[in-house]
Amino acid sequence: MNKRLFLIVMDSVGIGAAPDADDYGDLGAATLQHTAQAVGGLSLPTFERLGLANILSLAPDFGPITGLRPADRPEASWGAMRERSQGKDTITGHWEIAGLLLRPGFHLFPREVPAFPSAILDPLREATGRPLLCLRHGSGTAVIEEYGEEALRTGGLIVYTSADSVLQIAAHTDAVPLEELYDTCNTARELCDPYRVGRVIARPFIGAPGDFTRTADRVDYAYETEEPTLLQHLTAHDVPVYSVGKIEDIFAHRGITEGWHTGDNAASMARTENLMRDLDHGFVFANFIDFDMKYGHRRDPRGYADCLETMDAWLRDALPLLREGDQLILTADHGNDPIFKGTDHTRELVPLLLYAPGTPGEPLGLRDGFCDLAQHAAAVFDVPPMPRGERLR
Repeated sequence: MNKRLFLIVMDSVGIGAAPDADDYGDLGAATLQHTAQAVGGLSLPTFERLGLANILSLAPDFGPITGLRPADRPEASWGAMRERSQGKDTITGHWEIAGLLLRPGFHLFPREVPAFPSAILDPLREATGRPLLCLRHGSGTAVIEEYGEEALRTGGLIVYTSADSVLQIAAHTDAVPLEELYDTCNTARELCDPYRVGRVIARPFIGAPGDFTRTADRVDYAYETEEPTLLQHLTAHDVPVYSVGKIEDIFAHRGITEGWHTGDNAASMARTENLMRDLDHGFVFANFIDFDMKYGHRRDPRGYADCLETMDAWLRDALPLLREGDQLILTADHGNDPIFKGTDHTRELVPLLLYAPGTPGEPLGLRDGFCDLAQHAAAVFDVPPMPRGERLR
């Protein structure tokens, strides 16, 4: 029997501080609630009828999402999940969704200059023959503004990190050809592997001083998983896996039957919608990146709100494409509260909505770990269970 499961990760759409948020300096973070408050309320009629506001009843500390009311009869089953792995980055969240548990978490570079050890920097300089600039913690847009002119003039590479386990390399495409930047990031990936760094990211940018812009040619180079993920588990049992967005980078292209590397939500929505129309059988794993990349890190609540409302309108039109027997899961990988201090991710609970056409919604509770999603997917496709997690219902 053909089955279809669509899992969409709304990158960074958290719903309130996790129980251990204080350990990460994130006590009080609440991405959805603070976004709604900052703009005077959200208009999300599709999310509302699915049951997004019903999730707030699950914990006394959840504040309201201004503009949203609980649905009398939610069309989706609703809950929230806490992350059990150590970390609050994209790789950690997605890997736990795919059934892995990271303890200890990935390596974090220290807040000193240089933030990176000579065992990474020296061979990187030798391999590239280019100046290495910045070498510290920083926001991507800020470091490009600060070092972009020098990078363009000298052909230098802007190497920086954040609160996540990441080494990012930004380069102006007029000074460093795109393929060379990608080769450099492959070299950096090998150098970072002994340190268990979650991601190396290529960050090409264009423009003139005072008007630099990052392009959509970003590529993530992930640390390879140390045990099989849900994706590999499904493909090993003849269930095709289709990825949309940066999923293939997050999982180092392993366990994926076919993938589409899209650069923004619009492209990811279009590809996911095509799959809803045309796919016969399989698991679709999509990441919608704009919430995090364009608005969370840049602390732009108005942009974040607009992005949520665009997603809501897309869902309104996409849900009728689902067939009897299909399931759609909407969730997130971490938070990124646009009015919180700093520019980094926030350790939050994430929303969970499970929509199955014609099936009434029911409460799914507060889930102890993202691994429940992997276990649920294994059950949907009638393959052997994953090592961790419980089926959603």
